[in-house]
Amino acid sequence: MEITTMLFLILLALSGGAVLGYFTRQTIASKQIDTAESKMAKILNDAKDKAKEMLLVAKDKSVEILEESKKQEQERHGQLVRMEERLEKKDENLEKKSEELESAQNNLLQKAQEIKDIKEEVEQVKTEQSEKLQKIAKLSYEEAKNLLLKMSEEKYKNELVQKMKRMEEEESDELDKKACDLMVLAMQKYASSQAVESTTSVVSLPSDELKGRIIGREGRNIKTLEKATGAEIIIDDTPEAIVVSSFDPARRQVAKMALEKLISDGRIHPARIEDMIKEAKEKVASKIKEAGEAACYDVGVAGLPPKLIQILGRLTFRTSYGQNVLIHSIEVAHLAGALASELGADVALVKKAGLLHDIGKSVSHQVEGGHVDIGISILQKFGISEEVIKTMRPHHEEYPFESNEAIIIAVADALSASRPGARKDNLENYLKRLKELEKIADSFDEVNKSYAIQGGREIRIFVKPEKIDDLGAIKLSKKIADKVEQDLEYPGEIKIHVIRETRTVEYAR
Repeated sequence: MEITTMLFLILLALSGGAVLGYFTRQTIASKQIDTAESKMAKILNDAKDKAKEMLLVAKDKSVEILEESKKQEQERHGQLVRMEERLEKKDENLEKKSEELESAQNNLLQKAQEIKDIKEEVEQVKTEQSEKLQKIAKLSYEEAKNLLLKMSEEKYKNELVQKMKRMEEEESDELDKKACDLMVLAMQKYASSQAVESTTSVVSLPSDELKGRIIGREGRNIKTLEKATGAEIIIDDTPEAIVVSSFDPARRQVAKMALEKLISDGRIHPARIEDMIKEAKEKVASKIKEAGEAACYDVGVAGLPPKLIQILGRLTFRTSYGQNVLIHSIEVAHLAGALASELGADVALVKKAGLLHDIGKSVSHQVEGGHVDIGISILQKFGISEEVIKTMRPHHEEYPFESNEAIIIAVADALSASRPGARKDNLENYLKRLKELEKIADSFDEVNKSYAIQGGREIRIFVKPEKIDDLGAIKLSKKIADKVEQDLEYPGEIKIHVIRETRTVEYAR
């Protein structure tokens, strides 16, 4: 009974505590809600106040912006008004000038028509007078003109001859002096030694016993050498020496290198000969490349394609009248550069064109056509500029000169080719050219005798004094020069020297 009572009391106490806690919690929660609502209300009020302030600031700024834009609009309007006024004034001035020009044009047209009418009247009067003169003189216009010219020529012949000679001498002396000064200056800046290429090379032997081994049994070794290289191996009585002969320097060099290698090695038989020739060809190819690169470096030309440099290097084994073509090309480039610097021309252009002007000769023995056209095709293939091609192609006057640089290349080419000792011509061709030169001079009726002198660089022509006068001698020299230019091919220039003299002989007895 007491336990039950205690349990009841405990339960009653718990129930009362629960009810009391519930009401207490409700009271606290209601107070917290009131507090949060008050805070929210305060925040809202603050936000409204700030929004009002921002609106006021925005209104002030918008008012300022409107005022500024109105001010700018007024300024622009003023500028537009001023521009319109200036344009109106310009239009008025243009209209006035147009009217003045139109008036002047009308005056000019009127004067031109008047001049045309006067000219027609003068021509008509001239024609009438000419017809009257022809009727009186019984001569046509052309006959009268020719007669007058002939009479003038006869009357003033001596005076004309003297003036022409004096003018030619003065101009020739002055031009020759300037040209010589320029060329001497260019040659002083670049003076290279000249060695004429021969068609043979000598290979030294340690003893004459090797000659038999080089010939081989039944000549098989020497036949193998000649067949593989294309050069002629000459073994004669010359002590301790073998001569390699070939017009092609590349073939001659390959044969010489192969022979020297075989002699030093000591094993000489057909198989070994073929190996040595193959090795020599590879070395020659390497030398060709090195020669092309050295030429470009020497002249100062950069940026050429490697394949074009290889083709350029092949010129080191090409000759023209005995002159090494690569050395000639380098010399032309240097001479052209020196001349261009004195004349104010493009130095870089003439150096490049001078180095490449004979590039066609590297393959002229393999490709049909002249070396100039072959060279043009090669340069076009490798993308060389058209300016360089136009500069190098007229150096033999097969194409017209289109610039001063092209003329400089032709001059430098002639300088290099005509230097004493630079070239060696074939004796038969040389004598043939001299005979042709004298034959051309002797073909004229007025010529008594002609002599080619100075190695074909000058021809002295003695004329018949009874058939020609001094003025005719001057005309004859020009005619012969024109015919020589048309009919002969020659390096440099030929001086045509016409001599007219009268000799009288009398004896005192």
